Amino acid sequence: MAMVDITQKQDTYREAEALGRIRLRRETIERIKRGEIRKGDVITTAKIAGILAAKKTPELIPLTHPIPITNTEIEIEIGEETIEARARVKTTYKTGVEIEALTAVATTLITIWDMVKEYEKDQQGQYPETIIEEIRVTKKTKI
Repeated sequence: MAMVDITQKQDTYREAEALGRIRLRRETIERIKRGEIRKGDVITTAKIAGILAAKKTPELIPLTHPIPITNTEIEIEIGEETIEARARVKTTYKTGVEIEALTAVATTLITIWDMVKEYEKDQQGQYPETIIEEIRVTKKTKI
């Protein structure tokens, strides 16, 4: 087992975008919109968590390279039953940032779940309506 050897590769501008969403109860989404979540500002906290996750990807995912990330943006769109998160990660380096973008989106969505879980649980403490879904890379650029 080994990291991929990128020693001979040239630094290149690279960008990746990943997207995912979390399905929540309508009542929970309304609470988020009204700022009525006991843990605090869900959207700001989730964005910060996603940015931090992109930067810490090599600590979380084995054999990934520590990449000098030059920018990470997290966009969140709140719908009626879902919240969509989009992460855009940029670098000028020898390898791409798709895994960093995926890690950012996943962490953003998990943070949302954590902040609203008390409103999502049923009487048995389960999450029958809460689903993180369709996390995927939507764009990859190499110039």
